[in-house]
Amino acid sequence: MGEMTELSGGARTGGAGRMVAGAVWTVLLLGLWLWGVRVTDVRQGMSAPATGDVAAVGRPAVPELPPALPPLPDALPQRLDIPRLDVQAPVVARGLDARGAIDPPPLDQPGVVGWYGAGARPGAAGTALMAGHLDTETRPAVFHRLAALRPGDTVRVVRDDGRVAVFTVEDVLVLPRDHFDAHRAYGTRRTGRAELRLITCGGPFDRATGTYRANVVVSAYLTGSTP
Repeated sequence: MGEMTELSGGARTGGAGRMVAGAVWTVLLLGLWLWGVRVTDVRQGMSAPATGDVAAVGRPAVPELPPALPPLPDALPQRLDIPRLDVQAPVVARGLDARGAIDPPPLDQPGVVGWYGAGARPGAAGTALMAGHLDTETRPAVFHRLAALRPGDTVRVVRDDGRVAVFTVEDVLVLPRDHFDAHRAYGTRRTGRAELRLITCGGPFDRATGTYRANVVVSAYLTGSTP
């Protein structure tokens, strides 16, 4: 996400306990579909395959995944850790902007991850949404390697209750913006689970429109909890 647009606030690009309800959820999903605008294509080589399941592109079969852990009590996220990508990023709550999209972290904070504060809290029942920039006009940002994740990888969310919610990646999708299926990308897959979506821009960069043509969506579910 260069600077996440509409859902994430785009820059020029981006990315049930407390699930967003009714009209607000609909507006949010529309905003997510609008992600992808950037001013300058600085990181063309970082773009992931244009569509489909990233895990299926030249990778081994999906490993056997661990069982889901029952949801944890509500707690606010403080930090996101992705060991495989060497990511340790502070998390800030974000709301919706005037266009009905998640207001992204400030453009001068490309290492920060935005959490949709009106939705589920990471580790609680429902789907928590986190968005991060893919890049800026001058350098890669927090989620520039997000598409490199694969099923079985671990994502950790440090919470303000002193617990770390441990999630296991279930799949990694690069979904085209044309005919975008928002519910497939962001909806809860199994009732009663605590799920997490990490979102950024992906696919080829279209210089004519100044946008990426897809979104990278990492789906994960709660499998552990540690102090």
